[in-house]
Amino acid sequence: MKPSFTHHSNHSQKSLKSIFSFAFLLFSLAVFSQNTISGKVVDEKGKPVSGANIFIEGTYDGASSSETGDFSFTTTTTGNQTLVVSFLIYETSKTVIDVATFQNKIIKLRESVTSLDAVVITAGTLEAGDKARVSVLKPLDIVTTAGSAGNIIAALQTLPGTQTVGEDGRLFVRGGEANETQTFVDGIRVAQPYGATTNNLPTRGRFSPFLFSGISFSTGGYSAEYGEALSSVLLLNTQDEPDQNKTEISLMTVGLGIGNTQKWAKSSLSVNANYINLAPYQAAVPQNVDWNSPFQSLSGETVYRYNFNNGILKVYAAFDSSKFDINQESINSAEKIRVDLNNNNFYLNSSYKGVFGNNWQITSGLSYGYSNNKINLDSDKVANDENAAHLKLKLRKSFSERVKISFGADYFVTQFNEDFNENSGSVFTNGYDSNIAAIYTEADIFFSKKWAAKVGIRASNNDLLNETAISPRISFAYKMAKNSQFSFAYGDFTQTPNAEYIKYSSNNQFESEKASHYILNFQYNKNGKTFRAETYYKDYRNLVKFDTETARYNSVFDNSGSGYAKGLDLFWRDGKSIKNLEYWVSYSYIDTERNYKNFSSQVTPSFIAAHSLSIVTKYWINDWKSQIGFTNSYSSGRPYNNPNETKFMNGKTKSYNSLSFNWAYLLSQQKILYFSVSNVLGSQNVFGYEYANNSDNAGFYNRKEIIPTADRFFFVGFFWTISNDKKDNQLRNL
Repeated sequence: MKPSFTHHSNHSQKSLKSIFSFAFLLFSLAVFSQNTISGKVVDEKGKPVSGANIFIEGTYDGASSSETGDFSFTTTTTGNQTLVVSFLIYETSKTVIDVATFQNKIIKLRESVTSLDAVVITAGTLEAGDKARVSVLKPLDIVTTAGSAGNIIAALQTLPGTQTVGEDGRLFVRGGEANETQTFVDGIRVAQPYGATTNNLPTRGRFSPFLFSGISFSTGGYSAEYGEALSSVLLLNTQDEPDQNKTEISLMTVGLGIGNTQKWAKSSLSVNANYINLAPYQAAVPQNVDWNSPFQSLSGETVYRYNFNNGILKVYAAFDSSKFDINQESINSAEKIRVDLNNNNFYLNSSYKGVFGNNWQITSGLSYGYSNNKINLDSDKVANDENAAHLKLKLRKSFSERVKISFGADYFVTQFNEDFNENSGSVFTNGYDSNIAAIYTEADIFFSKKWAAKVGIRASNNDLLNETAISPRISFAYKMAKNSQFSFAYGDFTQTPNAEYIKYSSNNQFESEKASHYILNFQYNKNGKTFRAETYYKDYRNLVKFDTETARYNSVFDNSGSGYAKGLDLFWRDGKSIKNLEYWVSYSYIDTERNYKNFSSQVTPSFIAAHSLSIVTKYWINDWKSQIGFTNSYSSGRPYNNPNETKFMNGKTKSYNSLSFNWAYLLSQQKILYFSVSNVLGSQNVFGYEYANNSDNAGFYNRKEIIPTADRFFFVGFFWTISNDKKDNQLRNL
């Protein structure tokens, strides 16, 4: 019997047809369930953006835009999805779309405001440091400027907006006195930033440049984060991380110095100490002061850093013990007045900066400063001490690339006591306790790469003065071209009156002094060349006045004083045009008057020079393995009061000029021989005049010149660095 395959064959054919039909159905469903996404990517001006990356978030479905900005792709996703569009210099766009209906749509991208060429608010601010977006100085410049002798303050006096007040040495900014500038280390206030001194004897800043990586010097219009400063804030930032282990040794004609840095996996410690004794210098260079004992000081600094996973803790401490003994001439005394001064100072600063949560940043810290002075004035004795603390908390949240909001609180505590013991046996005790609580908030808003604004407000309560002050601040910037921009700033600022006044405080007789700043700035920065032009106006109110020759315990004080300051600052720096040469030129013009202290009318104060010019040059000579530098500082005459004339403050000193020179020679990669001299030409500068309190028989008031302690300052030093890489040296510290 022949087998039959007919039934089986028919069955197989039907099965194959079913399989093919099912596969075709699945394929058809897949094809017909795909959706096409299409559109065009353009910028804010409507111009096409080519090469943009477009995709559905969480999938591989996407495409790139063509030269005309067009794109098209298919996706199997359904319903609402997130369409992501990204490209280099633009903000990433995320849009929730319905995939079934998203065809031929326009996607507009906004330029990223975090790119390197985005606008930066620069009104009133001069930056120095590797992290500065717009830097006018490098860290090296602070200490390689001829004439600065490693003094941060002296280097800053070559910048526009500052006054050279040779008999004082502190920072005088845009018509403000030195106490109107506040100094901060890592955002925490330094209550006593200068060394102790006496009348007409210049002082220095307490801090060596050894531990600092960046400086921000604001000549006005600064952030709501900072208070208690009428004119200026100086922000010093310690290094976040040293590069290696090293030891630094300094042998100088004026003393000795040693420093050491140790670095571990998550932490590091830097320590330095200095002993200064000016006896060799005073023996070699003729002095205009009669010294019984030369200036001597023993000082040290240390900073400990610990890196957590989300932040960094820094603990900074500094001490300084100094003394000197001089006999000072006075036109009002037949005998010289002996001034024997001893000062001890300690400063502790602890700060933490980190991130947490969703784009939150935290900055917190506290500082404590102690200063003690013991002064013998002939047979009279003065002893004073100041304890000052600052507590700070700041939070910052980035809501997007375009909006960042900060808010925080400050608390300042100051206790000052002074005892004056006269030879007769009388004792006068003065002092004050001040507590200032402040809160602030500030928003950084970037409208585009070209427009940005900073808007803030600060509120503070002073229990000593029994008052609350509200201080609004606003600044904005417009980038008109790739390398140039305009900035504007306005702000109200308040400050407790000088300790020399409020130590006599009683019955809340004082009020805060006040100032308003208006600043317009233009800046150009390209290929190592920087140009800044800034004009400003400051309105002073509530300045302290008194009715005696000097501020005394029996003076009648009030806050009826006022004044103004207006001017123009220019700055040009070029480090590219001439090989191995860097130079900058700064010029300041100021018109300012005040009616304060015991002034009889509104006039220009004695510390003001209408015109100031600084030229700083640094040249590297490769064949000599040397860097040489020149700094020339010039200022026009300063006013003074001549009682022989009827008009108040009608006198004018001759102009000031000082040319300084330095030379750093590399004996080897890590050994440097350094030489500097200030006022090379020996200009006979006069800072002002002291007049007799009483006239002679002819009715004439005699006077004595106020001049520098010496015509020149010489310095020679040997600096040796011992480091792991055997390449590092102290050229940056000279």
